[in-house]
Amino acid sequence: MAGPPVIGVLAFQGDVREHLATLAEVGVSGRPVRTLAELDAVDGLIVPGGESTVIGKLARRYGLLEPLRERAREGLPMFGTCAGLIFMAREVDGPPQHLLGVLDVRVRRNAFGRQVASFEAELDVKGLDGGPVSAVFIRAPWVTELAPEVEVLAEIDGAVVAVRQGNLLGTAFHPELAGEGRLHRLFAELARDRGG
Repeated sequence: MAGPPVIGVLAFQGDVREHLATLAEVGVSGRPVRTLAELDAVDGLIVPGGESTVIGKLARRYGLLEPLRERAREGLPMFGTCAGLIFMAREVDGPPQHLLGVLDVRVRRNAFGRQVASFEAELDVKGLDGGPVSAVFIRAPWVTELAPEVEVLAEIDGAVVAVRQGNLLGTAFHPELAGEGRLHRLFAELARDRGG
């Protein structure tokens, strides 16, 4: 790859601006992705929090569901936060919804409770220096099952809330809402390594 990576943020719905702002704060070029041409112009893709069923429906409506699956299988780094983790998962507890199915985990939606049960926590995340990560949990999922090749990066009270599988990252929380850029920096390094 010539130069630093360009990270896309799937821009159908959710915390798009917040992710783009966090990327800018850590010195990484980011851009919204809504079309196949925009997807093909990035070195990594963040799938933001929001509402996973809506993200899935819009990805299907705009013809990106299968291309997203293909790019992930081809090694495009992806980072899902909250609803993005759900959308990337192989399986979700609850009603059927459109999933990418690229991250070999099963997740439970709203595992910590409804909106009023939202909270912030300080978490140790494997592989990140600099002390605990500030994490915002809003109607957050957790991982209930994971394949052997999926690495647990963080837990809270025994619940798995951050994972990595090769070039795929997933967090049940929102680092972008807590002013936390280290996961974005880590993700940019994955994109740079893939393209280098």
